[in-house]
Formats: sequence, structure tokens, C-alpha cells
Amino acid sequence: MIPTRRTLLVVALATLLPLTACGGGSGSSGSSSSAGGTYTFWDPYPQFDASSDWGKRVAACGTAAGVKLKRAAYDTTDLGNKALLAAQQGNAPDVMLVDNPVVSTLVEAGILNKTSDLGLDTASIQKNIIGAGTIDGAAYGVPIGANTLALYYNKKVLSAAGVDPASITDWASLTAALKKVKAAGKKGITFSAINTEEGSFQFLPWFWGAGGDLTALDSAKGVAALTLWKQWVDAGYAPKDVLQNTQTTSWQEFATGDYAFSENGTWQLGNADKAGFPYGVVNIPGQNGGSAPVPTGGEFVTVPVQKDTSRYEVSKKIVGCLTSDANLLPTDTTLMYVAPTAAVQAEQVKKNSELKPWVAAVAAARGRTSGGLGTKYPTISQPMWTAVQAALSGSKSPQDALAAAQAAAGKG
Repeated sequence: MIPTRRTLLVVALATLLPLTACGGGSGSSGSSSSAGGTYTFWDPYPQFDASSDWGKRVAACGTAAGVKLKRAAYDTTDLGNKALLAAQQGNAPDVMLVDNPVVSTLVEAGILNKTSDLGLDTASIQKNIIGAGTIDGAAYGVPIGANTLALYYNKKVLSAAGVDPASITDWASLTAALKKVKAAGKKGITFSAINTEEGSFQFLPWFWGAGGDLTALDSAKGVAALTLWKQWVDAGYAPKDVLQNTQTTSWQEFATGDYAFSENGTWQLGNADKAGFPYGVVNIPGQNGGSAPVPTGGEFVTVPVQKDTSRYEVSKKIVGCLTSDANLLPTDTTLMYVAPTAAVQAEQVKKNSELKPWVAAVAAARGRTSGGLGTKYPTISQPMWTAVQAALSGSKSPQDALAAAQAAAGKG
């Protein structure tokens, strides 16, 4: 049986597994809104129930819009698949919060409204953040915030090994630091190389930091990045369980206090404060110096297409409530996200100086679907994480693994 276009889109969405910041199990089910002042809202935060700050904020925005907001929470992949099915059946939710790489897939399926058609203003949002939800020059949602990756480090471990974190400026100096840490009897670096989108998300800073291009996975630059990771695993600077590590389990390893570094995200700041040892944060270095480009994570508030277009006016109010400067600060504080506007970012740093390196990282970050990739990204990401698995497990060389990935991506 030849798959339909919609089936292919569901398959594409299935490859975009949730990041830690948005992860969790299945939430309660939801259905299309009915008349009488009830609107439906779907989000990828099943870890937040109605009593949480997030749950209360969503409900308050419904009240502010003069309606009752019926919220349903799903994990990221489940939400995307349900969105496609609901649109096909004509009962899409009124407002939906989706992971940024999913936006282009939903747009291609004809599910989302343009923000310009709804009269939503996105002028103050940083270009690289709005870019993840922009297709052919039109935005299809408003980002609620962004997260990204950097290197957390354990100050005690580095001090005992005689490593100054300020000395870590490129791959060579980072590898030298890992060698010193191992010689001092501690462990080097932990990260996630799992065979899901989390693995691709964590590999991208190294791939881009070498100058790699997602349309040419097997270039010498891409091979250099994968070779770096393999060298770390082979030398014992990184544990072999990176192949199974999610960003959560990778963090749990770092939290033991035995590791010098952890590649992880903004959303771990709260856990870092509870770790019981002093820590710092440095940007992921590029191969030859400078900060490597990192991928943007985070979600967009979107308004799905409805048969009854009169509902859009209230939906617009709900989106505006969730993404106004007044509400972005408490919302992004709750989610441990960096706000998408410079004004709110400044307020965040004023309240929490630990966010300063993260604001800088987000400013330099790239959307995974940017550069015209759009719905092609899932067909590139899956072969890429498969290549990472093959190389780190030793079943293929980095060159052969990425050559196979490029061949697979070319058929996508």
C-alpha cells in the first residue's frame, strides 16, 4: 500500500521525539471545543497538572478572554500525531502549543493559520527564534520561549584536575581538559547520543561547530564532529552509555558529582541548583574556537484552522495573553526557558544572573528546520542519529556511518 501524503507527515512527526524540557507520559484526552464559551487548548507539558503554575496560567488566559479553557496535555510526538488526525476529522483544538520543528510539518498539512492573518504581532521576537516557525516568509505561530544547550561543569572536579574553565576555547582544549580529569580519577563528559531526536539535538552543536551542513552529512566537517565523539568514548572520557542516555539520564550522571562536564539544557538550571556542588556554565566550543551554533528548542503557540472562523478572535486573545511581555516573564521562569524578546530577556537576567550565558547561547542558536529545510529535517535527523549510534558502538567508522546517513537522507 502506498502511503498517503498525510500518512507520510505522521511518520515524519513520529521521528521528532520530545526533548527533556517537554517530555513526559501521555496526558488526559481532549476533544474539539463546543459552543457556549468553551475553547480547547493542547500543549506538550503533561508534567504540569492544573494546580501547577503553568496550568493556572493557561486557565487564567481563558478567563481573561472571557471563556473556559479546556486543556489537554500530551507528549510532543503524541500531540503532533493527534493534531494531524484531529484536523483530518475537523475537530482540531482552538489553540495548540507545539515543539518548533513540528510547525513546518503541520503547515505542510494545511493545519495552521498564519499569524499575520490573525493580526498577531511578532515584530519584537528574535529572528532566529521566530525562524523555526517561519515558512516561505510567513510565521505560523508565536514562540513562548526558547531553550538550548551549553556545557555545565563541576567546579570541584575541574579544580582538583587543575583545569581552568576559561581555558576551554576549542575542541583541543576541551579534550585536553577531559584527559586531565580522567588522570585525576574523575569522569569526563556526559551527553545524550540516544537514537531519537534528543541524540540529534545534542550532536548538532558539534556538527555545526565543525562547519557541517545538514544537506551534506558525510562531509569532512561532519565526519570530524562524529570522530570527536567517538574518540571521547574510546578514550573513556565519555561513558559508553551515552548510546542509551536521554538528556534526563545524562543529567542524572552529572548530578552524581563524578563528572566534569554535562552537555545539557536551560531546563536543568533548577536541578543544577539542587545538585549539591558548585557548578558553572560555558558555551559549547567550535572546533577551532568561538562558540558553536546550538539548536533552538522550545514551543510555538499556534491557532489551528477551524471551520467556524469566528472563533479566531477569542483564540487570538488567548495567544496574546500567553505571549505578552507581561506574561512571558512568569511563564518562561516557570519553564526555565529564555524569553523570545530582548526586553523580557533583560528582565530575566536582572532577576537571575545565571541565565546570562543562556541568553547569549539562544541569541546565536539556529532552528533545526531553518535554512529552507522545513519538513525535510526529520528525514535528515533520523539517519544522522542512526550514524551516531553506528559510529559510537563501533559497527561502522564515522566516515562510513555518515555516508550511509547521507544516502538515506537523500531518499527522504
